[in-house]
Amino acid sequence: MWVHSQALRGRGHMGTVYRRGRIFWIQYYRQGVAIRESTRTQDKGEARRLLREREGQIAKGARPVTTRGTWLQAPADLVTFYEAYRSRDPVEASYRLAHLDRYFKATRLSDLDSSMITRYVVRRQAQGAANGTIGVELATLRKALRLAHENGKLASLAVIRAPKPAALRSGFFEDEAFEAVCQELPVDLQVAARIAFVFGWRIKAEVLPLTIRQVDLQAGTLRLEPGTTKNDDGRVVYLTPEIGSLLRDQIDRVRALERELGRIISRVFPHLRGKHKGYPWKTIDKPWRRACRKAGYLGMRPHDLRRTAVRNMVDRGVSGRVAMQLSGHKTRTVFDSYHIVSSGDLQDASLRLSRTKPLQNQTQHGGAL
Repeated sequence: MWVHSQALRGRGHMGTVYRRGRIFWIQYYRQGVAIRESTRTQDKGEARRLLREREGQIAKGARPVTTRGTWLQAPADLVTFYEAYRSRDPVEASYRLAHLDRYFKATRLSDLDSSMITRYVVRRQAQGAANGTIGVELATLRKALRLAHENGKLASLAVIRAPKPAALRSGFFEDEAFEAVCQELPVDLQVAARIAFVFGWRIKAEVLPLTIRQVDLQAGTLRLEPGTTKNDDGRVVYLTPEIGSLLRDQIDRVRALERELGRIISRVFPHLRGKHKGYPWKTIDKPWRRACRKAGYLGMRPHDLRRTAVRNMVDRGVSGRVAMQLSGHKTRTVFDSYHIVSSGDLQDASLRLSRTKPLQNQTQHGGAL
Protein backbone atom coordinates (compact mmCIF):
# COMPACT_ATOMS: atom_id res chain seq x y z
CA MET A 1 0.00 0.00 0.00
CA TRP A 2 1.40 3.40 -0.98
CA VAL A 3 1.82 5.81 1.89
CA HIS A 4 1.67 9.48 0.83
CA SER A 5 3.22 12.24 2.85
CA GLN A 6 3.80 15.94 2.38
CA ALA A 7 4.30 16.98 -1.25
CA LEU A 8 7.40 19.08 -1.78
CA ARG A 9 7.21 21.61 -4.60
CA GLY A 10 10.36 22.06 -6.67
CA ARG A 11 11.08 25.77 -6.77
CA GLY A 12 10.46 27.42 -10.13
CA HIS A 13 9.12 24.24 -11.67
CA MET A 14 5.66 23.06 -12.55
CA GLY A 15 6.51 19.56 -11.43
CA THR A 16 6.21 18.08 -7.96
CA VAL A 17 8.48 16.10 -5.70
CA TYR A 18 6.73 13.94 -3.11
CA ARG A 19 7.26 10.84 -1.00
CA ARG A 20 5.73 7.40 -1.06
CA GLY A 21 6.96 5.69 2.01
CA ARG A 22 10.65 6.55 2.18
CA ILE A 23 11.19 6.92 -1.57
CA PHE A 24 10.80 10.23 -3.38
CA TRP A 25 8.67 10.36 -6.50
CA ILE A 26 8.32 13.11 -9.08
CA GLN A 27 5.37 14.30 -11.14
CA TYR A 28 5.73 16.41 -14.26
CA TYR A 29 3.65 17.17 -17.34
CA ARG A 30 4.10 16.49 -21.02
CA GLN A 31 1.49 17.87 -23.41
CA GLY A 32 -0.89 18.29 -20.48
CA VAL A 33 -0.52 14.65 -19.34
CA ALA A 34 0.80 14.00 -15.83
CA ILE A 35 3.73 11.59 -15.65
CA ARG A 36 4.68 10.06 -12.30
CA GLU A 37 8.02 8.39 -11.81
CA SER A 38 9.90 6.89 -8.87
CA THR A 39 13.35 8.41 -8.33
CA ARG A 40 14.38 5.29 -6.37
CA THR A 41 16.17 7.49 -3.85
CA GLN A 42 15.56 8.86 -0.36
CA ASP A 43 17.58 11.99 -1.17
CA LYS A 44 15.30 14.96 -1.77
CA GLY A 45 18.03 16.91 -3.57
CA GLU A 46 18.64 14.03 -6.00
CA ALA A 47 14.89 13.80 -6.61
CA ARG A 48 14.74 17.51 -7.46
CA ARG A 49 17.73 17.13 -9.79
CA LEU A 50 15.92 14.34 -11.67
CA LEU A 51 12.76 16.47 -11.89
CA ARG A 52 14.74 19.34 -13.45
CA GLU A 53 16.32 16.90 -15.89
CA ARG A 54 12.93 15.58 -16.99
CA GLU A 55 11.48 19.06 -17.42
CA GLY A 56 14.58 20.10 -19.36
CA GLN A 57 14.07 17.20 -21.75
CA ILE A 58 10.45 18.21 -22.29
CA ALA A 59 11.42 21.86 -22.84
CA LYS A 60 13.78 20.74 -25.62
CA GLY A 61 10.97 18.80 -27.25
CA ALA A 62 12.56 15.45 -26.39
CA ARG A 63 10.70 12.51 -25.02
CA PRO A 64 11.80 12.04 -21.40
CA VAL A 65 13.53 8.80 -20.56
CA THR A 66 11.52 7.08 -17.85
CA THR A 67 12.18 4.02 -15.73
CA ARG A 68 8.69 2.53 -16.01
CA GLY A 69 9.36 0.08 -18.83
CA THR A 70 9.65 -3.65 -18.12
CA TRP A 71 11.85 -6.21 -19.81
CA LEU A 72 8.88 -7.85 -21.55
CA GLN A 73 8.51 -4.76 -23.73
CA ALA A 74 12.12 -4.95 -24.92
CA PRO A 75 12.01 -8.30 -26.81
CA ALA A 76 8.92 -7.25 -28.78
CA ASP A 77 10.60 -3.98 -29.76
CA LEU A 78 13.77 -5.81 -30.82
CA VAL A 79 11.98 -8.39 -32.97
CA THR A 80 10.02 -5.58 -34.64
CA PHE A 81 13.30 -3.77 -35.31
CA TYR A 82 14.79 -6.87 -36.97
CA GLU A 83 11.64 -7.41 -39.03
CA ALA A 84 11.83 -3.83 -40.25
CA TYR A 85 15.55 -3.58 -41.04
CA ARG A 86 16.39 -7.28 -41.71
CA SER A 87 19.75 -6.90 -39.97
CA ARG A 88 19.17 -10.27 -38.29
CA ASP A 89 16.83 -13.21 -38.63
CA PRO A 90 13.87 -12.41 -36.32
CA VAL A 91 13.23 -16.13 -35.73
CA GLU A 92 16.81 -16.73 -34.57
CA ALA A 93 16.66 -13.63 -32.38
CA SER A 94 13.39 -14.84 -30.82
CA TYR A 95 15.07 -18.13 -29.92
CA ARG A 96 17.81 -16.24 -28.04
CA LEU A 97 15.28 -13.92 -26.41
CA ALA A 98 13.31 -16.88 -25.05
CA HIS A 99 16.12 -17.72 -22.60
CA LEU A 100 16.30 -14.09 -21.49
CA ASP A 101 12.51 -13.90 -21.09
CA ARG A 102 12.42 -16.88 -18.75
CA TYR A 103 14.93 -15.25 -16.42
CA PHE A 104 14.05 -11.54 -16.48
CA LYS A 105 10.29 -11.86 -17.00
CA ALA A 106 8.60 -8.75 -15.53
CA THR A 107 11.86 -7.14 -14.32
CA ARG A 108 11.85 -3.38 -14.71
CA LEU A 109 14.38 -2.24 -17.28
CA SER A 110 15.82 0.19 -14.76
CA ASP A 111 16.49 -2.71 -12.34
CA LEU A 112 18.37 -4.71 -14.95
CA ASP A 113 21.91 -3.97 -13.80
CA SER A 114 25.29 -5.67 -14.15
CA SER A 115 24.87 -7.76 -11.00
CA MET A 116 21.60 -9.23 -12.28
CA ILE A 117 23.22 -9.99 -15.63
CA THR A 118 26.10 -11.74 -13.86
CA ARG A 119 23.59 -13.91 -12.00
CA TYR A 120 22.00 -14.76 -15.35
CA VAL A 121 25.39 -15.93 -16.66
CA VAL A 122 25.91 -18.14 -13.58
CA ARG A 123 22.43 -19.67 -13.99
CA ARG A 124 22.94 -20.43 -17.69
CA GLN A 125 26.31 -22.02 -16.94
CA ALA A 126 24.65 -24.19 -14.28
CA GLN A 127 22.11 -25.25 -16.92
CA GLY A 128 24.97 -26.48 -19.11
CA ALA A 129 24.99 -23.68 -21.68
CA ALA A 130 28.38 -23.08 -23.33
CA ASN A 131 30.04 -19.72 -22.79
CA GLY A 132 29.85 -19.07 -26.52
CA THR A 133 26.07 -19.57 -26.42
CA ILE A 134 25.75 -17.31 -23.40
CA GLY A 135 27.81 -14.69 -25.23
CA VAL A 136 25.34 -14.68 -28.13
CA GLU A 137 22.44 -14.29 -25.68
CA LEU A 138 24.19 -11.38 -23.95
CA ALA A 139 24.83 -9.72 -27.32
CA THR A 140 21.07 -9.97 -27.95
CA LEU A 141 20.39 -8.51 -24.51
CA ARG A 142 22.81 -5.65 -25.20
CA LYS A 143 21.03 -4.80 -28.44
CA ALA A 144 17.62 -4.93 -26.76
CA LEU A 145 18.74 -2.56 -24.01
CA ARG A 146 20.34 -0.15 -26.47
CA LEU A 147 17.11 -0.06 -28.45
CA ALA A 148 15.14 0.58 -25.25
CA HIS A 149 17.52 3.44 -24.49
CA GLU A 150 17.01 4.91 -27.97
CA ASN A 151 13.24 4.64 -27.54
CA GLY A 152 13.31 6.56 -24.26
CA LYS A 153 12.44 3.56 -22.08
CA LEU A 154 15.79 3.25 -20.31
CA ALA A 155 17.85 6.05 -18.79
CA SER A 156 21.25 4.32 -18.71
CA LEU A 157 22.82 1.12 -19.99
CA ALA A 158 24.23 -1.60 -17.76
CA VAL A 159 27.75 -2.86 -18.40
CA ILE A 160 27.49 -6.33 -19.95
CA ARG A 161 30.52 -8.62 -19.84
CA ALA A 162 30.41 -11.90 -21.73
CA PRO A 163 32.21 -14.93 -20.25
CA LYS A 164 35.34 -16.07 -22.01
CA PRO A 165 34.32 -18.56 -24.73
CA ALA A 166 35.93 -21.97 -25.00
CA ALA A 167 38.68 -22.49 -27.53
CA LEU A 168 37.41 -22.77 -31.09
CA ARG A 169 36.49 -26.30 -32.07
CA SER A 170 39.06 -27.74 -34.46
CA GLY A 171 37.24 -30.80 -35.73
CA PHE A 172 37.63 -31.71 -39.40
CA PHE A 173 37.45 -34.79 -41.60
CA GLU A 174 40.17 -36.61 -43.41
CA ASP A 175 38.87 -38.11 -46.67
CA GLU A 176 38.80 -41.68 -45.32
CA ALA A 177 36.81 -40.69 -42.22
CA PHE A 178 34.30 -38.69 -44.23
CA GLU A 179 33.70 -41.56 -46.66
CA ALA A 180 33.15 -43.95 -43.78
CA VAL A 181 30.53 -41.71 -42.14
CA CYS A 182 28.91 -40.75 -45.43
CA GLN A 183 28.31 -44.38 -46.40
CA GLU A 184 26.28 -44.87 -43.21
CA LEU A 185 23.89 -41.99 -44.01
CA PRO A 186 20.64 -42.42 -45.96
CA VAL A 187 21.26 -41.98 -49.68
CA ASP A 188 19.62 -38.54 -49.88
CA LEU A 189 21.57 -37.20 -46.89
CA GLN A 190 24.77 -38.46 -48.48
CA VAL A 191 24.16 -35.88 -51.21
CA ALA A 192 23.59 -33.11 -48.64
CA ALA A 193 26.75 -34.08 -46.75
CA ARG A 194 28.87 -34.08 -49.92
CA ILE A 195 27.69 -30.58 -50.85
CA ALA A 196 28.79 -29.36 -47.40
CA PHE A 197 32.05 -31.33 -47.66
CA VAL A 198 32.99 -29.84 -51.04
CA PHE A 199 31.65 -26.27 -50.88
CA GLY A 200 31.55 -25.62 -47.13
CA TRP A 201 27.86 -24.72 -47.07
CA ARG A 202 25.98 -24.84 -43.79
CA ILE A 203 23.92 -28.04 -43.75
CA LYS A 204 20.96 -26.82 -41.67
CA ALA A 205 20.66 -23.27 -42.97
CA GLU A 206 21.80 -23.58 -46.59
CA VAL A 207 21.83 -27.18 -47.87
CA LEU A 208 18.67 -28.72 -46.44
CA PRO A 209 16.42 -25.74 -47.43
CA LEU A 210 17.50 -25.97 -51.10
CA THR A 211 14.67 -26.00 -53.62
CA ILE A 212 14.76 -27.71 -56.98
CA ARG A 213 14.58 -24.37 -58.81
CA GLN A 214 17.94 -23.46 -57.21
CA VAL A 215 19.57 -26.37 -59.04
CA ASP A 216 20.40 -25.82 -62.72
CA LEU A 217 21.76 -29.12 -64.00
CA GLN A 218 22.02 -27.84 -67.55
CA ALA A 219 24.21 -24.90 -66.54
CA GLY A 220 25.85 -26.99 -63.82
CA THR A 221 25.18 -24.50 -61.02
CA LEU A 222 23.77 -24.41 -57.53
CA ARG A 223 22.40 -21.09 -56.32
CA LEU A 224 21.57 -19.50 -52.97
CA GLU A 225 19.31 -16.48 -53.32
CA PRO A 226 20.13 -13.16 -51.59
CA GLY A 227 18.50 -12.96 -48.16
CA THR A 228 18.53 -16.74 -47.61
CA THR A 229 22.07 -16.99 -46.23
CA LYS A 230 23.50 -16.01 -42.85
CA ASN A 231 25.13 -12.88 -44.28
CA ASP A 232 22.20 -12.22 -46.69
CA ASP A 233 24.50 -12.40 -49.75
CA GLY A 234 23.56 -14.60 -52.68
CA ARG A 235 25.94 -17.32 -53.82
CA VAL A 236 26.51 -19.42 -56.92
CA VAL A 237 28.80 -22.45 -57.25
CA TYR A 238 29.59 -24.57 -60.28
CA LEU A 239 28.94 -28.22 -59.62
CA THR A 240 31.70 -30.78 -59.71
CA PRO A 241 30.85 -33.75 -61.98
CA GLU A 242 30.28 -35.95 -58.92
CA ILE A 243 27.96 -33.46 -57.17
CA GLY A 244 26.10 -32.83 -60.42
CA SER A 245 25.47 -36.57 -60.90
CA LEU A 246 24.36 -37.01 -57.28
CA LEU A 247 21.93 -34.09 -57.52
CA ARG A 248 20.46 -35.46 -60.75
CA ASP A 249 19.79 -38.78 -59.01
CA GLN A 250 18.33 -37.01 -55.98
CA ILE A 251 15.94 -34.95 -58.08
CA ASP A 252 14.83 -38.16 -59.81
CA ARG A 253 14.03 -39.60 -56.38
CA VAL A 254 12.01 -36.48 -55.53
CA ARG A 255 10.05 -36.74 -58.82
CA ALA A 256 9.24 -40.37 -58.05
CA LEU A 257 8.05 -39.34 -54.58
CA GLU A 258 5.82 -36.66 -56.16
CA ARG A 259 4.15 -39.29 -58.31
CA GLU A 260 3.69 -41.56 -55.30
CA LEU A 261 2.15 -38.84 -53.10
CA GLY A 262 0.28 -37.06 -55.89
CA ARG A 263 1.58 -33.60 -55.05
CA ILE A 264 4.41 -31.24 -55.98
CA ILE A 265 7.51 -31.22 -53.77
CA SER A 266 9.69 -28.14 -54.10
CA ARG A 267 12.57 -29.15 -51.84
CA VAL A 268 15.64 -31.09 -52.92
CA PHE A 269 15.81 -32.95 -49.60
CA PRO A 270 12.41 -34.21 -48.43
CA HIS A 271 12.05 -37.30 -46.25
CA LEU A 272 11.86 -40.24 -48.64
CA ARG A 273 10.24 -42.58 -46.15
CA GLY A 274 8.74 -42.78 -42.68
CA LYS A 275 6.01 -40.72 -41.02
CA HIS A 276 7.50 -37.46 -42.38
CA LYS A 277 7.59 -38.69 -45.97
CA GLY A 278 7.42 -35.77 -48.40
CA TYR A 279 8.19 -33.14 -45.78
CA PRO A 280 11.60 -31.43 -45.82
CA TRP A 281 14.48 -32.42 -43.60
CA LYS A 282 15.07 -29.69 -41.01
CA THR A 283 18.12 -31.20 -39.34
CA ILE A 284 20.24 -34.30 -39.83
CA ASP A 285 21.39 -34.59 -36.21
CA LYS A 286 19.87 -38.01 -35.46
CA PRO A 287 20.95 -39.84 -38.63
CA TRP A 288 24.31 -38.08 -38.39
CA ARG A 289 25.00 -39.34 -34.86
CA ARG A 290 23.91 -42.82 -35.89
CA ALA A 291 26.24 -42.77 -38.91
CA CYS A 292 29.19 -41.53 -36.83
CA ARG A 293 28.60 -44.26 -34.27
CA LYS A 294 28.45 -47.00 -36.89
CA ALA A 295 31.54 -45.67 -38.67
CA GLY A 296 33.50 -45.35 -35.42
CA TYR A 297 33.87 -41.55 -35.45
CA LEU A 298 31.93 -40.46 -32.38
CA GLY A 299 31.85 -36.77 -31.57
CA MET A 300 32.08 -35.48 -35.14
CA ARG A 301 29.53 -32.81 -36.04
CA PRO A 302 27.91 -31.75 -39.30
CA HIS A 303 29.56 -28.32 -38.97
CA ASP A 304 32.97 -30.05 -39.13
CA LEU A 305 32.25 -30.48 -42.85
CA ARG A 306 32.41 -26.70 -43.26
CA ARG A 307 35.85 -26.53 -41.62
CA THR A 308 37.01 -29.43 -43.74
CA ALA A 309 35.87 -27.75 -46.96
CA VAL A 310 37.77 -24.56 -46.13
CA ARG A 311 40.93 -26.51 -45.32
CA ASN A 312 40.67 -28.57 -48.50
CA MET A 313 40.13 -25.51 -50.68
CA VAL A 314 43.22 -23.75 -49.35
CA ASP A 315 45.37 -26.89 -49.44
CA ARG A 316 44.38 -27.53 -53.06
CA GLY A 317 45.39 -24.06 -54.18
CA VAL A 318 42.03 -22.25 -54.30
CA SER A 319 42.67 -18.57 -53.53
CA GLY A 320 41.34 -17.23 -50.23
CA ARG A 321 39.04 -14.76 -51.99
CA VAL A 322 37.46 -17.45 -54.16
CA ALA A 323 37.22 -19.91 -51.27
CA MET A 324 35.42 -17.30 -49.16
CA GLN A 325 32.99 -16.72 -52.03
CA LEU A 326 32.26 -20.44 -52.28
CA SER A 327 31.81 -21.03 -48.55
CA GLY A 328 30.06 -17.72 -47.85
CA HIS A 329 32.48 -16.38 -45.25
CA LYS A 330 32.15 -12.62 -44.91
CA THR A 331 35.39 -11.83 -43.07
CA ARG A 332 38.91 -13.14 -43.46
CA THR A 333 39.27 -13.56 -39.68
CA VAL A 334 36.43 -16.07 -39.44
CA PHE A 335 37.56 -17.80 -42.64
CA ASP A 336 41.09 -18.24 -41.27
CA SER A 337 39.72 -19.70 -38.03
CA TYR A 338 38.13 -22.46 -40.14
CA HIS A 339 41.40 -23.30 -41.88
CA ILE A 340 42.47 -26.04 -39.50
CA VAL A 341 46.06 -27.24 -39.38
CA SER A 342 46.21 -31.01 -38.88
CA SER A 343 49.00 -33.20 -37.52
CA GLY A 344 49.53 -34.33 -41.11
CA ASP A 345 50.12 -30.71 -42.13
CA LEU A 346 52.73 -30.35 -39.41
CA GLN A 347 54.44 -33.59 -40.42
CA ASP A 348 54.51 -32.46 -44.04
CA ALA A 349 56.08 -29.16 -42.96
CA SER A 350 58.82 -31.06 -41.10
CA LEU A 351 59.54 -33.16 -44.19
CA ARG A 352 59.81 -30.03 -46.31
CA LEU A 353 62.19 -28.47 -43.81
CA SER A 354 64.36 -31.59 -43.69
CA ARG A 355 64.59 -31.59 -47.49
CA THR A 356 65.70 -27.97 -47.67
CA LYS A 357 68.29 -28.19 -44.88
CA PRO A 358 70.99 -29.91 -46.98
CA LEU A 359 70.46 -27.34 -49.73
CA GLN A 360 70.91 -24.55 -47.19
CA ASN A 361 74.12 -26.15 -45.92
CA GLN A 362 75.50 -26.45 -49.44
CA THR A 363 74.72 -22.79 -50.08
CA GLN A 364 76.46 -21.72 -46.88
CA HIS A 365 79.62 -23.69 -47.90
CA GLY A 366 79.63 -22.36 -51.43
CA GLY A 367 78.19 -25.52 -53.00
CA ALA A 368 76.26 -25.32 -56.24
CA LEU A 369 72.51 -25.75 -56.15
